[in-house]
This record gives sequence, structure tokens and C-alpha cells, in this order.
Amino acid sequence: MARQLDYRTILEIFRRFHAAEPEPKGELEHLDAFTLLVAVALSAQATDVGVNKATRALFRVADTPEKMLALGEEGLIGHIRTIGLYRNKARNVMRLSRILVEEYGGQVPSSRAALQSLPGVGRKTANVVLNMWWGHPAQAVDTHIFRVGNRTGIAAGRDELAVERAIEDNVPAEYQRHAHHWLILHGRYICKARKPACGACLIRDLCPYEEKTL
Repeated sequence: MARQLDYRTILEIFRRFHAAEPEPKGELEHLDAFTLLVAVALSAQATDVGVNKATRALFRVADTPEKMLALGEEGLIGHIRTIGLYRNKARNVMRLSRILVEEYGGQVPSSRAALQSLPGVGRKTANVVLNMWWGHPAQAVDTHIFRVGNRTGIAAGRDELAVERAIEDNVPAEYQRHAHHWLILHGRYICKARKPACGACLIRDLCPYEEKTL
């Protein structure tokens, strides 16, 4: 774990991220808050590419909690069988759809506490929905962000919550909203786990990582 970078270095890092991609986007396909919530819930221990392949057809027939309930658990399984842990995920999606209908009028709540009360929705999933749909500066720390945060010193921490707090504490306010996407995309395509593409990295001169590949 690298030492925490100073404010001026972090400011320059995010200035470069912003210059390269001013409006970074998440890669999970969705239509609204509900389909985003379902897509994120399905993405645990799965790739965005795999989830998108499954949900394109799913969301054509079940893009609301009511339609999801009408489809039924077995019908949902038929669409998501290619995704890991599909039975447990299908059960959770059906349960959360029922709660949304019965307790929230079919609408997805916009508070972290309410989202986390839904079956299969943890802090990371809640933060993704808050960030991507409502534009909150919520930081959803996955394995990519955890690696990038610690490897670069942008947000050092021993666990995901500590890295989340480090992002909130150390990333300049004007970059908080998109910090999650800049970091996850950087980790996914440049600062990869086994062989980081340091030669193509736009912050390599600011990164203290000792095992750079050039």
C-alpha cells in the first residue's frame, strides 16, 4: 500500500482525468433507476459485459418492479442463467421488486439507508445507484478502485470502507461526483491487476508504484 498522496498531486491527477474524459460513464446498460439497480445487483462477481448481454432482453420485458414480479423468478432465471450466482440473485431481485411495489409505490428510493434495506443491495450497490442516477458524490469501491487507490496513493486504505473515506477526504470537491468512474475505468483498462499498462498511463509520472511496466 502506497503512502497517501498530497493534495496538490491528487488535484493534478484528477485534472488530467477530467481533461481526458470530462463526463465518464458507467458501462452497465440501463433505462432508469430500477433497471440500474437490477443491473448493479446482478453485476456482483460478474463482468459488466456479461450482465449487459443478459439484461438487454430482460429489460425489454421487465423494466419495472411490477413487470419483474409478473415475469416471476423462473422467468427471470431464464434471462440471467449465464451470470454467476444467478439463483440467489434472481431471488433477491424478486424480493426487492416486491418491496418496491408494496412500500415505495414502485419507485426506487434515493437514500443510501433505504437502498441498503433492500435484499441483495449492499453499500457498494447503493453508492453506484446514488452516483449514476441521482448524481450524488457517492464512492462505490470495488476491486479496481481498491487497487488503484492503494497502488497510486490516491486513496490509501486497508479495506473498502477506508478507501471510500479516503476518496471523500482527499479528492477535491469539484471532482467527487465522477471520481468513482475515473478510478474504476483507470483500474479496468490501464492500472490492471497483473500487468498494468504504465506506458499508456496519463498519471505515471505522479504515481509512486515501484513495479511500473514501461
